Amino acid sequence: MIRAKSRIRSRAVIGIALAQLRRSPGRTLIAILAVGLAVLSVTLLASLGAGVIDAGEEGLDTAGRDIWISGDPVDSSAGPAENSIVGSHEVAHEVSERDDVSGASPIGMHELYLGSDPDELERVPAVGVQRTHDGFDFEEGGGFRTPDEAFEGGRSDEPTTDEIVLDPEVASALDVTVGDTIYVGASQETAPRYEFTVVGTSSYYSQFLGSETAALPLVDLQALTGTTGSDRATFITANVTEGADQDAVRDDIAAEHPDYDVRTSDEQIGAMAADRPIVIASGTTLVGLAIVGGTVLTVNLFALVTYHQRTELAALRALGLSRWLLAGTIGVQGLVIGALGGLAGLVATPLIVAGLNHLSASVVGFENLLRTPLEVYVAGLVLAVGLGSVVALVTGWRAGRYARIEHLEQ
Repeated sequence: MIRAKSRIRSRAVIGIALAQLRRSPGRTLIAILAVGLAVLSVTLLASLGAGVIDAGEEGLDTAGRDIWISGDPVDSSAGPAENSIVGSHEVAHEVSERDDVSGASPIGMHELYLGSDPDELERVPAVGVQRTHDGFDFEEGGGFRTPDEAFEGGRSDEPTTDEIVLDPEVASALDVTVGDTIYVGASQETAPRYEFTVVGTSSYYSQFLGSETAALPLVDLQALTGTTGSDRATFITANVTEGADQDAVRDDIAAEHPDYDVRTSDEQIGAMAADRPIVIASGTTLVGLAIVGGTVLTVNLFALVTYHQRTELAALRALGLSRWLLAGTIGVQGLVIGALGGLAGLVATPLIVAGLNHLSASVVGFENLLRTPLEVYVAGLVLAVGLGSVVALVTGWRAGRYARIEHLEQ
């Protein structure tokens, strides 16, 4: 008997709720669109926050290295050191001689001046490496490798390879293509002395640094910046052999080179995040704002929906319906509106994200600025259906207290 009454009440609540929605189709449609916008505010802001947080991790994943060796600045408050590893080729050779390491190579970083006209030079971040590889995914042309002659009889203080790979956006800004010659130097005064041939275009290291970047042989970068004698580099990266324990290799290398920090790839991601707290805080803040903003929009929406039904609620209260039944009718409306609005917002999310990513790539050169992992869609769905239903139920319960016969007389 009790179960039968419960089923009857449930069907009555659902019937009344659906009748209320059908009675005001315009208001229902506006409410669904409003929920969709609330969901979009969550998914789009959360996607942007996820993109900010993931950028550094993807950069290191793209580099595809297991071990990272770096130096510390003298004053840690001054920020991360640049090219603080001295004798980098010797250190890399010692590391690569280990049985549990398949190879090691130094990486240097510096800002250079580039241009096809010696009087019009652009300042661009540059990465110095020993060679390029297939993972560069060249859009045009190919890469370079440091010739063995560069190390015979001591390294030269002048560039020996004279080849450079440019980010496609940098090549476009300089109006050069593969095969063209550009001027390269550590300063505007020295750049006109050195001519490099553009051998390829690739955004490989741009993903690593998060900005449009040029790549050239490390020995040439050191020659341009006057660090050949000290053989300076920013990192030495290494890959472990198959089956080797990365943590064990890290500990052994750290013991052999106590003057440097040795980290696994995952640890390096954490270290880079610690050096860039503003970036991580920005991404986290965006996600937080998305959830808070979407919640506020949803609460206000169902408060308005309930307010516009005050006359109907008063009539139902006068007929003897309890506050729980009134709350149930609003709650069912919240479930329906939330489900439909949430579905609309989730369907629109990938389309808008694709458009915004295309815009960001064409305007500022950042691809996939917004990321939509599964968690983003789950957050939007929970906000629309779960939170929407709960807020509607609570709002309906509170509205039942103020549903008075006076509303019928207005």
